[in-house]
Amino acid sequence: MTACRIVLLIALLLGAGCSDSGLARSAGGVYAPGVSGESDIDGLIVGHRLMAAGEYQLALDAYTRAAGQQGLNVDTLSALGSVNLRLGRLNQAEALLRRAVAENAEFAPAWNNLGVVLMELGKTGEAAESFRRAYATDNGNSDQIRDNLRLALAKLEDPFYTSGQEEEDNFQLVRRSGDIVDTTEPL
Repeated sequence: MTACRIVLLIALLLGAGCSDSGLARSAGGVYAPGVSGESDIDGLIVGHRLMAAGEYQLALDAYTRAAGQQGLNVDTLSALGSVNLRLGRLNQAEALLRRAVAENAEFAPAWNNLGVVLMELGKTGEAAESFRRAYATDNGNSDQIRDNLRLALAKLEDPFYTSGQEEEDNFQLVRRSGDIVDTTEPL
């Protein structure tokens, strides 16, 4: 290489291409303006969207990432429990949701989702009590929780109860805002 080429190469390396103030992070660079990296992304929101799309393994990854960033709080524990339920890991789901309600006994979605897990495990009496707590904690504001409680009580009274409408006999998971995440399918 000639001396001129070496000087040009060094100038380019020290210039816009390799510095944080250069093209790499500027508004006209290869990255979108305002996007500074993966740490700005809320793993819970991503996980909720993936759950709604039926991508449970990817949702588990997003929730695990959120737990790493935020710690194991009631939101992340409840989310991890719910996705483990969808993946068929009922014992893991139960343990995580029990930790969530122990962390915050006023968190209605965790009580509701624990009730869904308990119904899947055949623990109808305990599930009905979880739904009662969820409904009381929520002050009766969630239609999904009310429907879960109604169905659990009907199954408690008559283990062979079915309303005749398959869609209505599925228990529903909920998250913090009370929005429906999805309905559980028989395992």
